[in-house]
Amino acid sequence: MTKMDLVERIAKNCGITRKEAEIAVNTFFESISEALDRGERVELRGFGVFKMREKRARMGRNPRTGERVQVPPKRVPCFKPGKELKEAINGGA
Repeated sequence: MTKMDLVERIAKNCGITRKEAEIAVNTFFESISEALDRGERVELRGFGVFKMREKRARMGRNPRTGERVQVPPKRVPCFKPGKELKEAINGGA
């Protein structure tokens, strides 16, 4: 499913225009991104949790040359699915 598929589905199910649905979807994604950027945890009950993880600096290797390179620390977003989502995907098993 793409973002536009999601917009189409919301527009159809809610009886609103595609433009209104697109604004809602964009606002939703922007809100999650901004919260993660501030270091906040985003919990959507029944769906899952988005949070940031800190990766330490480390020594890596250039696969082309084999040369060792310093990889700087970075923040990466991660998602942990909730119990209800796992059950829905696995058919309740």
